[in-house]
Parts: sequence; structure tokens; C-alpha cells
Amino acid sequence: MGATQLVSLFLALTAAAAAAAARAVSAAGARPSEVAVGALFTYDSVIGRAARLAVELAVDDVNADDTVLKGTKLSLKSHDTNCSAFIGTVEALQLMEENVVAVIGPQSSGIGHVISHVANELHVPLLSFAATDPDLSALEYPYFLRTTISDYFQMNAIASIVDYYQWKRVTAIFVDDDYGRGGVSALGDALAAKRAKISYKAAIPPNSNSDVISDVLFRANMMESRVMVVHVNPDTGMRIFSTANKLQMMASGYVWIVTDWLAAVLDSSASGDLKDMSHIQGLVILRQHTPESDAKNKFVSKWNTVARNRSVTSGLNSYGLYAYDTVWTVAHAIDQFLNSGQQINFSTDPRLHDSSGSGLRLSTLKVFDGGEQMLQRLLLTNFTGVTGPVQFGSDRNLVRPSYDILNVGGSGSRLIGYWSNHSGLSVAAPEILYQKPPNTSAEQLYNVVWPGNSTTIPKGWVFPNNGQPLRVGVPNKASFKELVSKGGPGNVTGYCIDVFNAAIKLLPYPVPLQFITIGDGTKNPIYIGIIRMVANNSLDAAVGDFAIVRNGTALAEYTQPYVEAGLVIVAPVKQVTPSAWAFLKPFTLEMWCVTGALFILVGVVVWLLEHRINEEFRGSPRRQVATIFWFSFSTMFYSHRENTVSALGRFVLIIWLFVVLIITSSYTASLTSILTVQQLDTGITGLDSLISSSLPIGYQNGKFTKRYLTLELNIPESRLVALNTIQDYADALNRGPKNGGVAVIVDEKPYIDIFLAHYCNFRIVGQQFTREGWGFSFQRDSPLAEDMSTAILQLSESGQLQRIHDEWFKRPSCAYDDDSQVGATRLGIGSFSGLFLMCALICLFALVVFFVRICWQYNQYSNSDAEDEPGAANADVVQRRPSRLGSFKGLLQFVDKKEEEIRRKMKRRSSDRDNQAAGSSDALSVSSAY
Repeated sequence: MGATQLVSLFLALTAAAAAAAARAVSAAGARPSEVAVGALFTYDSVIGRAARLAVELAVDDVNADDTVLKGTKLSLKSHDTNCSAFIGTVEALQLMEENVVAVIGPQSSGIGHVISHVANELHVPLLSFAATDPDLSALEYPYFLRTTISDYFQMNAIASIVDYYQWKRVTAIFVDDDYGRGGVSALGDALAAKRAKISYKAAIPPNSNSDVISDVLFRANMMESRVMVVHVNPDTGMRIFSTANKLQMMASGYVWIVTDWLAAVLDSSASGDLKDMSHIQGLVILRQHTPESDAKNKFVSKWNTVARNRSVTSGLNSYGLYAYDTVWTVAHAIDQFLNSGQQINFSTDPRLHDSSGSGLRLSTLKVFDGGEQMLQRLLLTNFTGVTGPVQFGSDRNLVRPSYDILNVGGSGSRLIGYWSNHSGLSVAAPEILYQKPPNTSAEQLYNVVWPGNSTTIPKGWVFPNNGQPLRVGVPNKASFKELVSKGGPGNVTGYCIDVFNAAIKLLPYPVPLQFITIGDGTKNPIYIGIIRMVANNSLDAAVGDFAIVRNGTALAEYTQPYVEAGLVIVAPVKQVTPSAWAFLKPFTLEMWCVTGALFILVGVVVWLLEHRINEEFRGSPRRQVATIFWFSFSTMFYSHRENTVSALGRFVLIIWLFVVLIITSSYTASLTSILTVQQLDTGITGLDSLISSSLPIGYQNGKFTKRYLTLELNIPESRLVALNTIQDYADALNRGPKNGGVAVIVDEKPYIDIFLAHYCNFRIVGQQFTREGWGFSFQRDSPLAEDMSTAILQLSESGQLQRIHDEWFKRPSCAYDDDSQVGATRLGIGSFSGLFLMCALICLFALVVFFVRICWQYNQYSNSDAEDEPGAANADVVQRRPSRLGSFKGLLQFVDKKEEEIRRKMKRRSSDRDNQAAGSSDALSVSSAY
């Protein structure tokens, strides 16, 4: 072969290789003619019958739509899981052999948990329209995508209903599989957010017969809750209600809240089974909300037509609607996947190679190479289907979850409201509320007809009928037997016990009791320890003199207080020895001296102001001195007969009478106190002096007082002395701090009232410095606490609570008046310094004004006197004027004269000057005529 031939051959081979490569590239970019999609559900089931036909119709609609999957057809590969986790797993593995790009299903949450691990390895997305277990949303299952509403939202809807009717405890009846356990776990979390809880979990094993269901319901009926939440499978759940009806659990007083499985059963029933309907009257059920639309109505009509043609006896339910939208979700994702240039390829997983000759054929399972990209396309889904908006949120759940709330009655059910995570319970459709801002403060439902054809909202709780009496702990104290005491084996008496028994009788249900005494009777038990016994379920309740305090409320639930209590201080007092000079004790010596001096000062000031114009303040020197003293001291009794004439005198008198009023009132009050009130021995007069002192303090052993004094008031524990009995109180106070006793005792007022009823030589000092009450303690969130609080209020309003109090506490002969004072003190000048200073300044002001006016008058009077002197002697008068003006004696003589006389004399001198001036004028006229 020549060179030319070799070149020609090389060029031919190159052209052939290029053509082959071009054909390969062209083939790679072409869309496949068919894409396989799997489906897993139970054919013969309430959900499966509706979903199977819906999926088939959806595939037909997708293949008939030219706008989706242009030129590519969906090929549906369906497998029946036969309602078995094992068979479902096997069917899922067989489905994966058929190179499906996505699986619609599984229907069961249990199967979903198993095959999600297979999907993770093979990168095949699972889109379930019925597996509602919230646990499937975990990051452990990245290829699982729920195309219906998670039970997380359904349980929040149930919690909202429970909270709306103010129930606190529910009984959860559920199927004991992944679906049931996951839902109940979500229910517990949702109830906890509403301050409620699941009080009893009644688990029913899968595929249980009627005997097993009857046994489970019987145990549930023994519990206190009457709010039953039923979360089971649709195909076996109806047997629960027929069994409950036999156990008379569908009567008045019960509440049945059923998850969406029952709505699926009712919607799927072609004609209502009246026998079954009679067992479910009064139930409240939930159903996934799907807004009304033309697309939905068109699909429902088409489904019903095809079902009749195929003789399908089951009806369409909401799960069938979600199954239909799931197919469209897969179709949109595949379309976008192919439009982006991705290819549908599968590859073998070397880890699945069978080297031991097993017949499982694991090597036939292939990995979807574009699984991750397909999953991302699915998560970006956004279209409007027959169920409403189909879009996934950041939590991989459908957006805008909402439920219809139905009430079963007659031969069907009626809508009583809606729930959505946007606005909670409402009577308006969720699609309307989603157009408004979130608002859960105005939740509302229409009226419900409850089991037993009752329209009254059930209490939701009764005393448990389990044959066990209420275990009531009672402190066995060393003293204060009036409050609570042990009368014999299992028998207790006292004021607290009588109040408790009276309240129990008012409850609308019987409550068997068993009193359990805590303590040996020689030493007071630790009260917070009894509360802890209630908290850890060793006791059901604690009854006695239990103060409602902070550390107690953190452990247990308290009722409404049935008696007011608070810490007070009690101290020994002594009687005042009668004295003949007791009337001098209200004021100190300084107070007496200053008061007397002020009396004299005011008398002198008023005399000066009235002397020149008032005849009653004139006369002989002896008479005027007597008037000063008489007037000043008679004002103390408002009996002065002298009238004041001058404006300044009246002003001073008004102020002085006010001062006298204050002085006499204070004197009277202090004297009354001194003559009637006992005096303290210790000098402690209240809380402030107690804290600042270093004296020992007694307290009742076992109560919260020690904790309060040390933690709240920062009193050293070394100052505190624990006491148990009333006799211990008296002995410690009588001995006093110097003899190993205490200076005061700090305890709650009811105890001190009992103590002072026996010992009259002690008194409460200061004011009550805490405010709490006594209540009965129950376990946290116990409905008995609320009912007992209502009963206590009823006892109070009827007056029976006061009558029980009067029967146990009689006022003794040495009873004291709470309003009496203790430790009265003498009044010193410091209490009146401001008043006295004000009075003195006013007197000084009046005197200044008076003397300025006198000096001005004296000057005018002196000038008029000088003008009356003869003209020849004018020089001498001018020389003598200064000495006259400066004469203090002349000023005093001027002050002593009557003001009327001064004015009359000055007027006469003025008239004489006018006459002299007129005479001089006439003489000048005559001389000019000549």
C-alpha cells in the first residue's frame, strides 16, 4: 500500500470516527420517550383505593398535557404493599430494580422509615402523599419528601382545640407503630406549649382484635381524663368506637377528638353506614383543608365518573387529592430536570455486588445518577394544584398547612371551624385569613354537639375510677392542734381539715380520701419536704397549714388561699406602773419649756399689737401683765374673752390657734397612749429595728420562715432559734436574750393569733411585712387544684368558710385590739420644730411691721408738734428736734398713748395751723390797703 493510499485510508477513518461521535452527541441530547415513576400503596385500603385511581388519572392527565414533558411520557410502576412493613419493603426493592426516577409513596409511615434508607443509597426521591409521621422530616431521610400535611401541624391543631376549651389533660389512644408513636410525640410537645399534657397513653398493638382494644380502652377509662385523642389507622379504627360504646365511653361528659383518618373513612363511604354512625355521634374530627377551586371540582367529578365505571365502591378522600398533586409535582420536576440538559442514567453500586452467590439479586439495584439534581428540582416546586398551593418551605413541609374541624352528628358531619398555623382556630376559611396579618388572639369555633347529645362543654376530667383513694399528706405537728392534729389511725381533725372536707363535698364528683400523717408529733415536719412528696408522686395532695410560697409553687400546684397569712413579729411587753405625774409624760422637758415660752411670746406680741387701739389690753401695769398671761394661756382652751381688733393681731392669733390645735391634739393622743398602752421590753418596734439589731429570733421549725429570714432579709442563721410548741414560744420569750431565750418570734399571723390567745403578756409589734396565704397543694397541673379553688371561693361567698373559722377560733378574754399601739414614746421638740419656727417667724414679722408703722407715726407726730412752736423760737426748735426724735423714753410714751388720741391731737394741730395761716393772710391784705 502506497503513501497516497495510506493517507486516504486515514482520512476516511477520521471522518467515520467524527460522524460516529456526532451521532453519539446527538443521541445524548435527545429527551427520552418514556420515564418510569414508581408508586407504593396498599390497594385494598381506604387511602389506597382513592389514591390508586387518583394517581392513574394524574398520569393520564400529565401524558395528555403538551405543556409538560414535551414528547416524554410517564410510565407508572405500581406495587401493592399489602399493609405490611415487610412486604412493603420487598415491593419497594423490586420497584427500585425497574430504574424509576422517583417513587410516589409509600402510604405507610412504617414502610417509609425502612425504604427511606434504600432511597438514600440509590438517590431515588420518595414523595409520600399519606406518610404523616413527623419523624420522617428528620435530616436522616434527605430523599423523603412529604406531599401532604405533617402530623406535626395536625397535633398543633388538636392542642389549640384543647386549649380553646381550657382542658389540661388528655388521653392519647394510638396505634403502637411508627405512625402512632410519632404523632403522639408531636401531640405531647404541642400540648406542653399550651400548658397541657398527655396524662395517659393507651397504645393499641397493630392488627389487634376487639378483646385487646376493649382491654386498652378499659384501662384508659380508669384514668381521670375524659378528653380522648384517637390517632390510629383508617382500616381498623372504627372498631375502637364500637368497643367504646359498649364500655359506655360515648356518653355525656366524654370528649373524643379524632385525627384525619376518620375523615378519610367518612369521605370514602359511598353511603353512610348508620350502624357505625351511631357509635361516633358527637366526635370532633380533623380533615386536611383543600380550598374550593374549579380544578378541584373538575377532578372530583372526573374521579367519581371513572370510579362508577370501574365499580369502585370507595369514595374519594383528601389523600386522593394529595396523591393526584404528587404526580404533577413529579412531572414538573422531571420536566425541569430534562430542560436543564440532564440525562436519566443509572449506575451500579459496587457495594451491592453479591460475591457469595445469594439469590437476592442486590446487584440489580442501581443508583440514579441525577437523583440529587432531581431532589433539588422537587424542592423548588411551585404550582397550584387541586389541593391549593403546592410549594415546600424551608422545613421541607408544604406551605400553608390547614385543617377543617368537623363535628359528627346525625348521618354526617358539619363544619365548625378551621385551623391554620397562620391564625389558629377560626370560622373563616384559611385562604381568606392568609391574605391578612397573623392573628391568633381571636380564636373561635361554632358550637359543638358533644357525645350524649349534650351542648354543654364537658369538664374533660373526673376523679379516676381506678379504685385508689386520693393520698392526702397531713403534717403531724407538735402544737397548734387547732389547725391540724392526728386524732387516731387514719383520722385527722382541725380547722384546715374541715375546710378541705367542706370543699371536697362541693365537687361534682366523689373523691375517696386517705389521710396520711407526716411526722411523729413531737417535732414539726419539714413542710417543703411534704410538698416534694407531692411533686414526686408519693402523695396526691398535701393538706394543712401550707403557705403558698415561691419554692413550693415551683414544685406543685396550689389552690386558691382559704386564709390570709403573713409574717409578723411578736415580743414581750410590760404594763406601765401608774404615776401621779403621768400627765407630764406626753412631752419632754424641753418641749414643755419651749411651749410655755411660746405661749408668753404670743401673749406679749398680741398685747403690743392691740394695746394702742383695744381698751381690753389697757389699764394699770398690773392689769396689763395679767391680761398678757391670761390671754396667751386661755387660747389653749379657746376661752379667751379679749377680742382682737388690729389686722396684725388677728393674723397672729389665727396662726397661734392652729399651733395650739396641733399641740393639744398631740398631747391628748400621747397621754392616751401612755395611760393605756403596754411598753416593750426589747426595744424592737418593727422589721427595721429587728434587722439592725443582733438579738436572737425565734421561728417555727419546719416552716418557710427560716428560709425567708436568711435569704430575703440576710439575717445570720446564728441568730435564729428553732421552736416547736406554743410552750416553747412562751418560755423562750420569757427567758429573753440574756437567759438563753429570744428577743422576738417571727411567725405567720394565724399561729401568733393562737399563741396570743393563750399568753396575754406578749404583743405584735410593727406591721405584717409579707403577704401570702394558706392553700392546699396538688400535683402539677392537677385538675383537682382548679376545682378545689372554685369550691373554696364558693365556701367564702356563702359564709361557710367564716363559720368554720369561728367554730375553731374563739376570741379569749385576754384578746387584744389589733389597732392598739405598742411602745408609745414621749413627744420632743423635734416633732414640732417646724411648727414652732413658723409661729415665731410670723410673730417677728408682725412686730417688725408694727414698729415700722409706729416709727412713721412718731415721726409725723413730732413734726406736727414742732410746727406748733412760735416763729421766734424756730431756731431753738430745730436744735431740739433731733434730741426729741432720739428720745427712747418719748417713743415709749408715744407707744403707750392711744392711737385714737394721737390722731385726734394731730388733727387739731393741723386745724390750728390752717387758722393761723388764714389770719396772717387777712393782716397782709389790710396793710396793703393803707
